Amino acid sequence: MTDEAGFPRFHPDFIWGVSTSAYQIEGAVAEAGRGPSTWDDFCAMPGRVFDNQSGQVACDHYHRYREDLALMKQLGLDAYRFSFSWSRVLPDGVGQVNQEGLDFYDRLIDGLLEAGIAPAPTLFHWDTPSPLEAAGGWLNRDITDHFAAYAGLLAERFGDRVKQWITINEPVVLTLFGYGLGQHAPGRTLFFEALPAAHHQLLAHGKAVQVLRAAGASNIGIANNHAPVWSASEDPADRMAAAGYDALTNWLFADPILLGRYPNDEFAAAMPGPVAEDLAIIASPIDWYGINHYQPANIGAPGGAADPDASDGATLPAGLPFQLRAIEGYPKTDFGWSVVPEGLGEILRIFRKRYRTALPPVYITENGCAINDGRNAAGLVDDQRRVAYLAGYTAALAQAIDDGADVRGYFHWSLLDNFEWAVGYSQRFGLVHVDFDTLSRTPKASFDWYRRLIAASHGLPEGR
Repeated sequence: MTDEAGFPRFHPDFIWGVSTSAYQIEGAVAEAGRGPSTWDDFCAMPGRVFDNQSGQVACDHYHRYREDLALMKQLGLDAYRFSFSWSRVLPDGVGQVNQEGLDFYDRLIDGLLEAGIAPAPTLFHWDTPSPLEAAGGWLNRDITDHFAAYAGLLAERFGDRVKQWITINEPVVLTLFGYGLGQHAPGRTLFFEALPAAHHQLLAHGKAVQVLRAAGASNIGIANNHAPVWSASEDPADRMAAAGYDALTNWLFADPILLGRYPNDEFAAAMPGPVAEDLAIIASPIDWYGINHYQPANIGAPGGAADPDASDGATLPAGLPFQLRAIEGYPKTDFGWSVVPEGLGEILRIFRKRYRTALPPVYITENGCAINDGRNAAGLVDDQRRVAYLAGYTAALAQAIDDGADVRGYFHWSLLDNFEWAVGYSQRFGLVHVDFDTLSRTPKASFDWYRRLIAASHGLPEGR
């Protein structure tokens, strides 16, 4: 259903937000007591990142956060999902606290509350402190206790003002791209021997949930990347490959949290430590589940025509039991990702069917697209393809809710054009254009569309 202005209808209490992450926007990597992270190290390796770029300055949000707060207030946001930089809070990952880092997040959180925007921080978004990585990183079980201590520190400092917590962002990406394929920090190429990194991130999540809960925090969740997996054909080999990929990228990371088990015995056997006892911690009850969704995956058996866009341009090694295939018949973003709004409704239906009463309320914690339109002669960014993307995906979300999905909020990725990991500044996901030479901000046409959607959803005048 749509309203009189053509916007999809949502409950007036539905939460509208945007998402960012620390390394992608903050900059100031060598300032104010911040220690080095794996992404600083990775960017310093020649050839690892597009054009040898880095997040050293990024959007300079550390210094320009007040300007960005004004943009968020202009949007009319209900909530802002950002991430704490572990290295800015604890330069070594453990031990000595950096008060300047905590003070920065105090200023940011207080500014959000003054603007009427709820802070929804993520504790960890892939930027592991370098000293912890040197000690084994997410392959070393010790990091789970260090993460729990870090979570406790943040809860103690910010728990009086933060009312929604996200433990970890997309452990699948750090596991597969960071430790498995070497395309992200820390740049390891362990292939399936990277699976302990998945287990330790899940265990760290569970320990953090317990620590946050003990500190009096509530409204705790995780942000996991999920997508429907399509078989390239009805051929049994393609169907088997798709099922394996589905288990590896979806259920390996959701089943332990929501069901307290791995999706099959093979995964459980590949994990280190006392797995059964760990799973009891991993399954510590959460208040909601975050789904980051971008596009479906079309999977076939090895030997077909692979689609490099489906793996963010990464060259996948030979010998994998699956192959990523192109999705035909749909528009593409400038990153080559397929625009399939119905995929969002599909993954929500899959979750309802798979988890039933074990599934808590859901938030869409990321959804967005790379549309690289620049400023025109009038200085405006008329990104109508992103407007169409937003309209399509929010309409699909509204339909999924009408069909019974318990979705409480939507966070668009992203507020700002930013440092997009291994592709540097080549892809623009923001509602706000950033000139990376001057760092000036220019709201795009999509910014105005999203502002009007939020106002319409809450029954407010468009001029809010």
